[in-house]
Amino acid sequence: MADRFKALLASKEGDKISVALTELSDADLMEGNVTVAVEHSTINYKDGLALTGRGPIIRRWPLIPGVDFAGRVERSDDPRHPAGSLVILNGYGVGESHHGGFAQRARLPGDWLVPLPKAFTTAQAMAIGTAGYTAMLCVMALEDAGITPDHGDILVTGAAGGVGSVAIALLAAKKYRVVASSRRAGEEADYLRDLGAVEVIDAKTLSEPGKPLAKERWAGAVDSVGSHTLVNVLAQTRYGGAVAACGLAQGGDLPGTVMPFILRGVRLLGVDSVQCPNPRRVAAWSRLAQDLDPGLLDRITTTRIPLSEVPKTAETLLAGKIRGRVVVDTRVG
Repeated sequence: MADRFKALLASKEGDKISVALTELSDADLMEGNVTVAVEHSTINYKDGLALTGRGPIIRRWPLIPGVDFAGRVERSDDPRHPAGSLVILNGYGVGESHHGGFAQRARLPGDWLVPLPKAFTTAQAMAIGTAGYTAMLCVMALEDAGITPDHGDILVTGAAGGVGSVAIALLAAKKYRVVASSRRAGEEADYLRDLGAVEVIDAKTLSEPGKPLAKERWAGAVDSVGSHTLVNVLAQTRYGGAVAACGLAQGGDLPGTVMPFILRGVRLLGVDSVQCPNPRRVAAWSRLAQDLDPGLLDRITTTRIPLSEVPKTAETLLAGKIRGRVVVDTRVG
């Protein structure tokens, strides 16, 4: 096993953050009992915040960003992940306080890893990534809340993004009637309908301050936007409905009232993917292998890049100019 590998290293001097493609050695890796040859990674909204410094994501410096990766185990003291096996990493502070996926090698505890389902390649797993895995957790949360296809329309906000794209595909596969909300509704309508949405609405109708209670429309929703959008979704959710919330693209505030909860029995389901217990992770990835059409991943994956293009692509993603998923081939510097 070669000792040296390429990685994106984020450094901070004063208030200035810089990210550079560099060469590191195994001695630069952090503690762990499994060493993985990373084959693919992806760029999530959180990665964009980390790489640009627009959010306090990275908590130690210097650090290799990237909250996701998939690859082949090179060395292991964990019998669950023997050398040669394929694994996935999502979250657990990787790319925040532990070296992450924007590198050709990673070392970490085996407890953080999930075996790659046989249905997926490492590239397909990163076409799903934390965004798609989170979308699956949201769908599972709605199911656990008893929201079934016969209850009515399910709204997906941030629909053209990673979470939204996979959520639409998963919900449609289970015969839910999906309505997609996007700030690029006109240009993205064909893409969203191709994934399974039956209706596409303009996100502007949800993004401004609204009434504490509005006309009941949604049986449930998957929200990755937060702020006024989430408040308006809650205000429009039908009696006994549920909203799975997993993101804050518009903001982390919740400028609303308790009215939907105490007058309509609406449930707000918080979905966390970072510290999600391992059995729930394994269940989510098993469901993805079962429910998600691998052929859809080519339509969801609209950008494929080498490591060197990650910083530039992160800026484009934060600007809202990338639909679907970005797959990073870490084997290519």
